[in-house]
Amino acid sequence: MIHHLAKYWWLFVLRGVMAVIFALLAFIWPAITLSVLVVFLGAYLFVDGLFTLVYGFQVLKKDSHWWVLVLEGLLGMAAGMVALFMPAITAVFLVTLIAIWAVVTGILEIILAIRLRKEITNEWMLAIAGVFSVIFGILLIAQPIAGVVVIAWWLGIYALFFGVFLVSVGLRLKKIKPAI
Repeated sequence: MIHHLAKYWWLFVLRGVMAVIFALLAFIWPAITLSVLVVFLGAYLFVDGLFTLVYGFQVLKKDSHWWVLVLEGLLGMAAGMVALFMPAITAVFLVTLIAIWAVVTGILEIILAIRLRKEITNEWMLAIAGVFSVIFGILLIAQPIAGVVVIAWWLGIYALFFGVFLVSVGLRLKKIKPAI
């Protein structure tokens, strides 16, 4: 496993750098950070729903389950409209979704660190990144309607630490000779 991870060490570094850039943007423009996420989410959901709806009508005569695609498309479009026209509700939902994602990701990073403990030194950095993810997720779950600025800063702090630790793990993996 370690050799496969070492082969793609640069992905850890890239993820870390992207997290640090996101952190900086969240600190500089906290209110805009969540607003932009909500707008992008709304636009994506609406367009995805529209495409699914169109596809559902295209297979109308070819598939007896066409109505599932039509329903999915309508629900996607409705969710997109909610996100675009009711951003406060969407922001709370988005915060909850981020919280769940952070907890699950953190647990998986801790599991990976435990599995790597005999194959790599300083695997604790990956475990620390996982612990930060879990703590961040729990904080968001505890305060889902906190101010947008606070949530954006929490996202920024989390992304900064997570990014730094991922870069560190990636650079460690780079030193390991990957299996061919």
